[in-house]
Parts: sequence; structure tokens; C-alpha cells
Amino acid sequence: MTTDHIRLAVIVSSVRGGRFGPVVANWFASQAGPAFDLDVIDLAEVDLPLSLPAKGDQPDPEAAAVLARITPRLEQADAFVVVTPEYNHSYPASIKNLVDWHFTQWQAKPVGFVSYGGVSGGLRAVEHLRGVFAEMHAVTVRDQVSFANYWELFSEDGRPADERADAAAKTLLDQLDWWARSLREAREKRPYAA
Repeated sequence: MTTDHIRLAVIVSSVRGGRFGPVVANWFASQAGPAFDLDVIDLAEVDLPLSLPAKGDQPDPEAAAVLARITPRLEQADAFVVVTPEYNHSYPASIKNLVDWHFTQWQAKPVGFVSYGGVSGGLRAVEHLRGVFAEMHAVTVRDQVSFANYWELFSEDGRPADERADAAAKTLLDQLDWWARSLREAREKRPYAA
């Protein structure tokens, strides 16, 4: 039996010192409001090793302990939003590492993006991530939220000064809601064939 609410995992991908990601993620989470069951996953708090085990091997005990905490959260999510900066024309290694440690948890689920950066607003990071999530059999939604020169756009209370950001967040959340409900219903009727 499904709940009426969509379980949305908001993934904060920046792990850099002095990062701005939590500010963006907190604002976005406030936009999702009570319509979604939110789980904010901050990758600065997820210490997955960069070395994956050989195919068919079990992870070492330290990695297994981290996976035991993070994998169920991804598994339970109906949809994902990746909050990402742009580093060197792409995304941070932390999000790719999380993706690479998992597979079925992404399948037949929608993924949205909230990006921030310099002049491009993180758009190049998102374009690279779209291909990565397609390989995981996830569905990326068309619209996204992007903040170019983000350091100029947020007030001291952590909110974007331009109210168009709220409208962009609503569009993204509406698309995620539709895809999440549709794909959840499909997965319940028949398992996804990867």
C-alpha cells in the first residue's frame, strides 16, 4: 500500500569547506513544504570510500556500515533532487561516488536538479549528471532550478531575493510529483526490468 505523500530525497552534493550547498538545500526543502515527505541527505555526512569492491565481492566492514545507513534512505525515496555546485565544468565527485555505490535504488525514479555556480549557474554540472542518471535507469525531469552567481542572489536569511526562484522550484516539484506518482504506480504493478 502506498502513501499519498511522495518521499523526496534532497541530496546535498557539495562536501567542500565553506560550501553554500546547505543554504540552497534548506531553501529548496522549504519550498517542498508539507506536500512531500523530505529526507535531506548531506554527502558531507556520508563517508563512502572511493574504492568500490570488485564485482561480486562484498564491501569492507567500514563501507558496509555506511551503506547500511544510506542505502535504505535511497531505496525508500520515490524521487530525488540533487543540489549541486559546478566544479571545473562538472559535478562534485561526492555525488558520482554515491551513484556508483548504488544501482537499483535509482531505477525507474525521477531525479530533479537544483544547481548553483558562477556565470553558468551549474548548468554544465547538471548536463553531465543527466547522462549518469540515464545510465542508472532513472528519469531526469526537464525543468531545473539554477542560480548563476549565487553569492549575489541570496539574502542573509538564506532565501533568494528574486521570487522567480520560488516559481522555478514549484515547476520542478510539480514535475517530480507527477513522475514520482506515475513511476511508483508502474513499479507496484510490475517490477522494473533493467
